[in-house]
Amino acid sequence: MKNKEFADSWSQYLMSNYAIPSITLVKGEGSIVFDADGKKYIDMLGGIATNILGHSHPAVVSAVSRQIKTLSHVSNFYSHPNAIELAKILVRLTGDKQSRVFFAQSGAEANEAAIKLSRKTGRTRIVATSGSFHGRTMGSLSLTGQISKRTAFFPLLKNVKHVPFGDIKRAKRAINSKTAMVIVEPIMGEAGVIVPPANYLKDLREACTKHGALLVIDAVQTGMGRTGQWFGYEYSGIQPDVITVAKGLGAGLPLAAMIAVGKSSQLFEPGDHGSTFGGNPVTTAASIAAIKWIEKNKTLAKCKADYKYLTSNLGSIPGITEIRGAGLLIGIALERSNSSQVASALQAKGVLVNAANPNTIRIAPALNISRRELDQFIKSFKEVMSDVY
Repeated sequence: MKNKEFADSWSQYLMSNYAIPSITLVKGEGSIVFDADGKKYIDMLGGIATNILGHSHPAVVSAVSRQIKTLSHVSNFYSHPNAIELAKILVRLTGDKQSRVFFAQSGAEANEAAIKLSRKTGRTRIVATSGSFHGRTMGSLSLTGQISKRTAFFPLLKNVKHVPFGDIKRAKRAINSKTAMVIVEPIMGEAGVIVPPANYLKDLREACTKHGALLVIDAVQTGMGRTGQWFGYEYSGIQPDVITVAKGLGAGLPLAAMIAVGKSSQLFEPGDHGSTFGGNPVTTAASIAAIKWIEKNKTLAKCKADYKYLTSNLGSIPGITEIRGAGLLIGIALERSNSSQVASALQAKGVLVNAANPNTIRIAPALNISRRELDQFIKSFKEVMSDVY
């Protein structure tokens, strides 16, 4: 089947909650993918920050292949070695030995778990930020600060207050002794890769501590090394009460975690929450392999270097007004509101990106993407901007 035939089948058999994809991807290796017509692309989106080592990475393939031959799934009535090993790794990455891990499958589920954990404080009020994205399930959608995604599904959870991202004065006015939790992205991804002021997370931590509220870091998009740090908040020097991770955690497989840090790790009791597939042996095998590869190959430092390289080469292109982000989570701000046109033109040239909003192109490629592939992306971007600017 070709792209056109797949598109016809999509519209016939799948629900219309997504626009019909223009291409169907059938094969990938590293940061290169091929569509059903045989066309080659550089994948600069990485499954929306999910394929942290690209497609078909040998370390991940080997780990998953071994595991599926050994033990495919157990229910949460039993443990298995991979879940314990991965939880131990994640606890280590938080830097707090009191941390405890709950495994799920998606970022929305991890944030749902955080909502339930916050209820164990005896409070119900939540502070989130305008423009944020925390998921599309009813609870996580209540946290999401994008009215266009929320309106059709009212009523949502009560007692959720949205304040402007980066505005600490408004946040402090919203946080009080009745606040159960404050949830924030270290960098807003879906909103267009928006970076907060330098002291924002530190000031939020102080406000939450003052009023006894949990500070939840949604690291679903920034996590697993994408920003050059494991979760994306570490630069601030804070310790959150909860960290939610997904996307890159499974190295392309569905895996998420809610990590409760410090005293919050004691809030859940047996029976409070669960997930049939959370911490599956196969998905955790992929995660362990990916994390070990990243650590062995000093990939976090590479991400920081790649950010500097991309910003220095993209920043001088006419029509680009700003480069935002950290590591390999980057928003390219355009002078004109033509990001969809730019994304389509790049796709035609064999480069896959995301038009996050009318003025922003978002990229989140594999962390091990090569310098040669980055150069090809830069070259294609320059060519496209000379045509559309």
